Amino acid sequence: MSKTINLKVMDEKLTILGIKIEDRMKEAGEVQKLLSRYGCSIKTRLGLHEVAGDYCSTSGLIILELAGPAEDQRKLHDELQKIQGVLVRKMEF
Repeated sequence: MSKTINLKVMDEKLTILGIKIEDRMKEAGEVQKLLSRYGCSIKTRLGLHEVAGDYCSTSGLIILELAGPAEDQRKLHDELQKIQGVLVRKMEF
């Protein structure tokens, strides 16, 4: 018996945000509040920071794959950019 699988063609563009946090101790809480508020707009989240032995970097990088309404994605981007010590870059495919 053969099954037919229907794949939805994605018309939406893929948006990736890169968020660099200069001082995780100072800015991470405010960034986390925004990410929680816009949680339904985040499909994938990856957090990176350097750790080695007894060293833990004060800076960090978060990579987000966004989903949902473009307006919500824009609001998240704009609000992140307002946080001092946070650098945001956007890629669209």
